Amino acid sequence: MTEPTPGRASIWWQAIRPRTLAAGAAPVLVGTALAVADGAFHPWAAIFALAGALALQIGTNIHNDYEDYVRGADGPDRVGPKRATAEGWVAPETVRRAAIGVFLAAVVIGVYLVARGGLPILALGLASVAAGYSYTGGPKPLAYVGLGDLFVLLFFGFAAVVGTYYVQALHTCAAAWWLGLGVGLLSTAILAVNNLRDHRSDSAAGKRTLAVRFGTGVARLEYTLCLAVAYLALLPATLAGHPGVLLGLLSLPTARKVHDSVMSREGAALGPCLGATAKLLARYGALISAGLGVEALLRAAWQALFGG
Repeated sequence: MTEPTPGRASIWWQAIRPRTLAAGAAPVLVGTALAVADGAFHPWAAIFALAGALALQIGTNIHNDYEDYVRGADGPDRVGPKRATAEGWVAPETVRRAAIGVFLAAVVIGVYLVARGGLPILALGLASVAAGYSYTGGPKPLAYVGLGDLFVLLFFGFAAVVGTYYVQALHTCAAAWWLGLGVGLLSTAILAVNNLRDHRSDSAAGKRTLAVRFGTGVARLEYTLCLAVAYLALLPATLAGHPGVLLGLLSLPTARKVHDSVMSREGAALGPCLGATAKLLARYGALISAGLGVEALLRAAWQALFGG
């Protein structure tokens, strides 16, 4: 028996890949919390930064749905969740137009951010849109030549955290770069699980991810290093004047549990690890942000009591 086609809303909800949206929201939350701790919070800039980050994430996800189908990566042997284009739920051209529409929305959102942050934000925004499209699109897609991991680290780590902080404070700081490294590596870990799960179908489709190029052992090592360095990055961020970020260490037991699952599973069994890694990123980001929030409250209380 064939499964019934989901409703239209359900189809598009699956197409945006909601489990991955933590990769778009977490760095903005962390960058904003850092701005709050430094007394540089700008609410409208924070709101637009979040909207822009989520638009870029969703646009990239929908575009991946289209490109992976037309390039053969989403074939009958795929072990991951169902994709709208591959299942025939939505015409490929409709999915492509939807992705372009979301990217255009990100550009519109970016107009305010450019007005606030100037040329650095303009350059960052254009690079982010171009990278999101080129992740699986264009003549040399980043994901198909093994550069997807670097893309995620740069744009869902450094660019998102430092960019969010910059558009509020109008300058950068050392802690933003270290936290960008940590958040970016956990975002990269999400991709590493995805590529580990899909390495057979990716290989058949010519998608040369790191798991395909160097084998599953290297992919698992990548995952381990991403988690380890993400937590180590909290130490220099602390030395940069923000000890509150150490609250992120409370997510270490979760990290250990998810890591053990990734190390012991294969193929479709890795599916739940993708969502678990995304939840780990969300917890890591939320705890760091909470720690920075406590810093801000303590600073405000000190100033109220002692006036300096």
